Amino acid sequence: MKRIDGRLPNQLRKISIRRNYLKYALGSCLIEMGNTKVVCSASLDEKVPAFLRDTGKGWVTAEYGMLPASCTERIQREASKGKLSGRTHEIQRLIGRSLRAVCDLTKLGERAIWIDCDVIQGDGGTRTASITGSFIALGDACKKLIDQGKIAASPLLDYIAAASVGIVNGKPVLDLCYEEDSKAEVDMNIVMTGAGRFVEIQGTAEHDPFSKKEMDDLLLLGKKGISELIALQKKLVKLS
Repeated sequence: MKRIDGRLPNQLRKISIRRNYLKYALGSCLIEMGNTKVVCSASLDEKVPAFLRDTGKGWVTAEYGMLPASCTERIQREASKGKLSGRTHEIQRLIGRSLRAVCDLTKLGERAIWIDCDVIQGDGGTRTASITGSFIALGDACKKLIDQGKIAASPLLDYIAAASVGIVNGKPVLDLCYEEDSKAEVDMNIVMTGAGRFVEIQGTAEHDPFSKKEMDDLLLLGKKGISELIALQKKLVKLS
């Protein structure tokens, strides 16, 4: 089955990653997956949230946002609304949770790394691209902290990446663009480690309920795509 953009059902969109994209960030990259483009950056805060004070542990957290001209119609800045949307809360918590799943926070000491994910162009899969790119920004930030003598060893325990899968026109497909995502019968986001362990599975039937076999097919498809993303991460980030 050929797709809207000519890809095979099990094929990721074209991926491009530009490291050190921002001059002042501790670590940063521009990740492009098809027409989706996200700037991921890491910044250091020499303190931790109150619940971690005097524990010896650090923290990794994230913020996410879509710039006004990132989609076909202008997106209002959430700062001007005075509050974050439920979608934004969900996504930034997902990004932070995913990164913490592969970190030994004791190796950071009592300091926090903030990851900012700014979508400059959205065409589906912004949260999954954010997770994949954030890991690279975090990896570069950890290396810089070691070089600066602020930490003795990298807190990274494993790689982590994410991919979207779904059922479109009755067929399972990998890495949905917006046009596919908007008409998918089933939409799922999968986050996995390099060891093949799941951090999160978000799956929703948009129309008819889906079967366990369909879910298993989607999980296998997501694992394939994530394995390819992690292979790319391994070329850019070393764990130690």
